[in-house]
Amino acid sequence: MPARSSRLHPIAIRIMHWTNAAAMIVLIGSGWGIYNDSVIIHGLHFPVKIGSWAAESLLWHFAAMWVLTLNGAAYLIYGVATGRLRERLLPIRLRDVVETVRETLRFKLAHEDLTTYNAVQKILYIVVILAGVAQVVSGVAIWKPVQFSGLVSLLGGFQSARLIHFLGMAVIVGFLVVHVALSLLVPRTLWAMLTGGPELPSQRKEA
Repeated sequence: MPARSSRLHPIAIRIMHWTNAAAMIVLIGSGWGIYNDSVIIHGLHFPVKIGSWAAESLLWHFAAMWVLTLNGAAYLIYGVATGRLRERLLPIRLRDVVETVRETLRFKLAHEDLTTYNAVQKILYIVVILAGVAQVVSGVAIWKPVQFSGLVSLLGGFQSARLIHFLGMAVIVGFLVVHVALSLLVPRTLWAMLTGGPELPSQRKEA
């Protein structure tokens, strides 16, 4: 029997990808509203936010937090169970990183093979996954500092947990900026995440 074919980005991946993207945007915007109510860096305020005041921003933040946490966990479980994360993100070679950065700076990032991430994409995804985990941990410490006092102490105290959470947000914002820029440089990658991309022959054979 002929081998079955599947899309580069299965429907489950596309749904989880765009759900994560929407949740991140809401978390960032509402987080800015919460931050403005009690700033960490003197003089730094965010003019764009979600929620007219801190309590409303918190409601948005908690709602998006649960969506991102559950959806992100499903994404990781799916990626590990299917081998997709290992296949797409490893290995990372230094020479590939250097070459990809050079191509990007020259605006010549061809990325002809959509089935393979370039080195910069691999690093970005690994970094944002780790940042997401750090956000959950530091966010729990900020949310329930009394109940998770041990975690707060491990993070260096409440204000340190807030700073870690703030820095994690900055990393995620940076990821989104670079990710969108790379998508605009190679529009086919964006289209593939919308439509599923090219069909790939499956390794499994029918009985």
